[in-house]
Amino acid sequence: MVKVNAASIASEQSGMERSMICSDKGMQLFDIYRAMALEAYRPESAGQAFNEMEIRAFREPIRKVLRQFDIATLLDYGSGGSNYEMAGFDGNSTAREYFGLVEVYRFEPARDLDQRCRVDAVLCFDLLEHVFVADVPATVRDMFSLARKLLIVNTACYPARSILPNGENAHITVRPPLWWKGMFDSIAVEFPAVAVWLICSPAWRNATAFELYSGQEWLNSPTFVTTK
Repeated sequence: MVKVNAASIASEQSGMERSMICSDKGMQLFDIYRAMALEAYRPESAGQAFNEMEIRAFREPIRKVLRQFDIATLLDYGSGGSNYEMAGFDGNSTAREYFGLVEVYRFEPARDLDQRCRVDAVLCFDLLEHVFVADVPATVRDMFSLARKLLIVNTACYPARSILPNGENAHITVRPPLWWKGMFDSIAVEFPAVAVWLICSPAWRNATAFELYSGQEWLNSPTFVTTK
């Protein structure tokens, strides 16, 4: 078991008063999501839209990467209704037990849940496609700033089957995988110590993972050409 300095984590958390950094349109969008969550809004085809742990489908490769980086503390950024302490994530194990984590924190603005703090790893699944495009860079930068070692992100690159109450598609920022790769590449160099594993899904349960990389690898490379 990895030992964690709980006092240090608490100090970092209390010293970081964070707010949503987004445009007026982004705030309007969050109000819509908040209303959907509070009123248990369920579009006809959305199913358990706010409650499913989408990471379950990727649990084996995620656990492998978390172990590779000796991750003890994790922040689920855009956690929805995910419960890391509920048995049954894999067999009888909870998600926290399955991943070998000491502490898990969650950030879900639609539920007014904000436990953002500096952790070993930040995990973000199925959030960025719900962020207004003008606010994507600030959101990605926020995730990087919270991670000491690792950032794992999955984003959907296809329209959702569900519709927002205003009639728009629930996936408001649909972009191809290389667009997302460029977004992360442009910010990764600002946080060279943080490794990034970007997974893009061109269709539901159809994911393409880019090779894990970090800005530090680029800076330390003997060549100017990078392949990751």
